Amino acid sequence: MTMPREIAFFDALIPSLVLAFLAAGGITLMLDRMLGNRGIYRYLWYPALFRVALFACLFSAFGLTVY
Repeated sequence: MTMPREIAFFDALIPSLVLAFLAAGGITLMLDRMLGNRGIYRYLWYPALFRVALFACLFSAFGLTVY
C-alpha cells in the first residue's frame, strides 16, 4: 500500500511530504534532546552541522518511503 501524493485537509490538498517533514522535525527534536542530555554533543566537532545532517537523513528516509 502506498501513501497518496496529496492529502485532503479541510478541503485543501497538501503534499504528503509535509507530513514527512513534520515527522522528521519532531523526531529530530526528540533525538536532539536525548543526545544533549547524555552529553554526546561534547564529542562532536560541530553540533549544529550534526543536527542539520540528522534532520536531512531522517527527512530523506521518510521522503523515500512516501515516493
